Amino acid sequence: MTRVVRCPVCRDGLEVAERSLRCPQRHTFDVARQGYVSLLSGAKRTVNADSAAMVQARVAFLEAGHYARLTEALARTVASVEPRGDDSVVLDAGAGTGHYLAAVLEALPGAVGLALDASQYALRRAARAHPRAGAASWDVWRPFPVRDGCVDVVLNVFAPRNGAEFHRVLRPGGVLLVVTPTERHLRQLRDRLGLLEVDPDKEERLERTLAGHFVRESTEALEYTVELSGQDVENLAAMGPAARHVEPEELRARVAALGAPVEVTASFGISVYRARDHRAGPADGCPG
Repeated sequence: MTRVVRCPVCRDGLEVAERSLRCPQRHTFDVARQGYVSLLSGAKRTVNADSAAMVQARVAFLEAGHYARLTEALARTVASVEPRGDDSVVLDAGAGTGHYLAAVLEALPGAVGLALDASQYALRRAARAHPRAGAASWDVWRPFPVRDGCVDVVLNVFAPRNGAEFHRVLRPGGVLLVVTPTERHLRQLRDRLGLLEVDPDKEERLERTLAGHFVRESTEALEYTVELSGQDVENLAAMGPAARHVEPEELRARVAALGAPVEVTASFGISVYRARDHRAGPADGCPG
């Protein structure tokens, strides 16, 4: 990880120092006992980080395999567009539990990965998601604690998109994979559970965010039906934004009213973007 990350204070390199990372200016960042590095601290913390309950619900839902086809498609796509394989560095920005990063690393034998997320509860999982993955706390709206031009693949799965930072950390010609829900995603549940609607202008906003830094090469549509139990539906709602504005008791009542099992549409777009090369060269370099 130290060949990729940089000090978020002075932007110098970081080296391992006992149970911490430290730069030459002696800025020091502790490694939590769960294995992730605490780069985001104090006033920099974000109030939107996932709670322990949200993470627990997400783990249960993903482990049940309902998004397995998406996970497999993402890993397959990365393997087809990233030829470097063993030498690759994969950055998952807004990684959550590291579920998708782990699948991608399995598809790229020898590659290493870094998970960035603001939730300490998610990072406890991400740090153990794969033997070749590291994890660090960070708000992905801020400049990443990652060296210029050191990353081969950026993953962005249901997470905020910081186009300028994606471009800065990628090597020239590097690949960005973006996964977004379509308007049909979970359509059978939205109104009845109080889930957030998918913005109909989402695709247009995505293009505006990335157009100056990336060229879109392809988009794969993936849509299928899943059969969910009442507990699955509750986990699905509790792992996302609905968990912040629907009380648990009310959510359980709404789920009970649905009956079970429920057939639900899972619908995604998997887009591949290639970084435009309009930089004079990396500012802080990538160690060889």
